[in-house]
Amino acid sequence: MKNCKILVTGIKGQLGYDCVRELNERGYCNILGVDIEDLDITNEKAVKDFILKYQPDIVMHNAAWTAVDKAEEFPEKVYEVNALGTKYIAEACKEVDAKMVYISTEYVFDGMGTKAFEVDDVRNGLSVYGKTKAQGEDFVTSILDKFFIVRISWVFGINGNNFVKTMLRLADSGKKELNVVCDQIGSVTYTYDLSKILCDMIQTNAYGIYHATNEGTLSWFDFALEIFKQKKLDVKVNPVTTEEYLKLVPQQAKRPLNSRMSKKSLTDAGFHLLPDWKDALSRYLKELN
Repeated sequence: MKNCKILVTGIKGQLGYDCVRELNERGYCNILGVDIEDLDITNEKAVKDFILKYQPDIVMHNAAWTAVDKAEEFPEKVYEVNALGTKYIAEACKEVDAKMVYISTEYVFDGMGTKAFEVDDVRNGLSVYGKTKAQGEDFVTSILDKFFIVRISWVFGINGNNFVKTMLRLADSGKKELNVVCDQIGSVTYTYDLSKILCDMIQTNAYGIYHATNEGTLSWFDFALEIFKQKKLDVKVNPVTTEEYLKLVPQQAKRPLNSRMSKKSLTDAGFHLLPDWKDALSRYLKELN
């Protein structure tokens, strides 16, 4: 298994970076990490040629358009990246008989109600980002049998930008008071923890759709409070509703109010759950230091 060839897309992103790090730590010796300057996933011929030449056994596809608000301005471009790019990779995986890991998102759901979404619940994304990630899922499931679709949410990792870094940067710049949304409820995903689960998955044939986030549910308001508490920073956090926040910062994509996702498929397949979110944050803040 350690000699198998693994292609990881999006290595400049938070998750791609941690996947390569985890694979290295586990002693895999044939890992190829790529980003947009190495492989443009929207170029069908380039994707096919690249994968046929490299002949990977596993493709961990993390590359995506993830700028949710910006996506609303460029729906066609986002479709090319998130849907067609995924389709081209899935087709090439089929040709070389590779397993594929596709990273998706809770944004494929509409966020209605308060129940945790199951993996097979109706998807009805509210944003261009959510819709195109669902279209990517559809391409994977229609083309491949050997796939892992893993939906995640509220991501933070050492590489790239995220909510934690934004909060710390605002505190650093002298902000003493912040308004943070309190009615969007979900779970966070620390890419360091997630990369371990993904590396466990690729060693199995337990194909299917999974939800993988750190344990515990919270709002963005709760998250901000905990960041400042753990960092011992004196910043006042005001809870605001999504509606109120949209008045303060218009021109945003619609976001689901309910981002809770059930981990039943994860536990049914025998995979361990990710650690509690406060524990994940604590370890991440140490890593940032």
